[in-house]
Amino acid sequence: MGGSIGFQFGSALGDAYRESMHPGLNLASAGGPSSAMVTTVLACLALSFFFYAQGKSRFLEGKIAEVERDAAEARLKLLEAQLEPHMMFNTLANLRVLIAADPPRAQAMLDNLIDYLRATLGASRATLHPLADEFARLRDYLELMSVRMGPRLAYTLDLPEALARVPVPPLLLQPLVENAIRHGLEPKVEGGSIHIAARPLPDGLLELLVQDSGAGLAAGGTAPPGPPGPARQSFGLQQVRERLHTLYCEQGTINLIAQRPSGTCARAVFPLNPPLP
Repeated sequence: MGGSIGFQFGSALGDAYRESMHPGLNLASAGGPSSAMVTTVLACLALSFFFYAQGKSRFLEGKIAEVERDAAEARLKLLEAQLEPHMMFNTLANLRVLIAADPPRAQAMLDNLIDYLRATLGASRATLHPLADEFARLRDYLELMSVRMGPRLAYTLDLPEALARVPVPPLLLQPLVENAIRHGLEPKVEGGSIHIAARPLPDGLLELLVQDSGAGLAAGGTAPPGPPGPARQSFGLQQVRERLHTLYCEQGTINLIAQRPSGTCARAVFPLNPPLP
């Protein structure tokens, strides 16, 4: 409609200008006015279709991105929901053993478990939370395990102040700490220590380390970044790997590295996102 009206108005204006400048001059247009009108309308229709297709494409791309984001968030929620019962079952199994062996320590462990659940279940179910909150959860969990293991468990937490507000997936490191205790420290009579650290890397990456002085990898060496074999695959490690891949694709990796003379280091690397407000 705009093209048609513009053509008519422009033609009338051009005729008036020609008549004022060259009275009596009669110019025959090729194909006549109707041919030019048809050409103008077809050009307008083509441009309209082009811009409509562009807008439709951007709209569909936005909807696809929104659906993919919702699917990723739902997958992360599912993985987190699987991790929490897993941690609970492990803790309750430890508590059951302790009840028979040392009832006073079992009661202290139960009190710590109640405090831990109150802190974790009362937290928001966000896809990401500050790294400081993740370290606070780890401290509560390690205090819980310290009641059971006593002097056989020592731990240190190293979180630079500059990384305290960096967003990370909830319960990201806890499965790695559980593995370090269950497969590394508990098999050793004297126990051992766990060191958890965070540090920035070049190229905008964040490195999280869970190091233990326990029994170490059964096969030795370094676990590959891809999915490990069934013999070395643990539920917690698999969940951490899947959550990193869901959020960061190929940029989110986790490796198990054998320490010398003993122990294991779980190393997670993923993009360093802007700090949360």
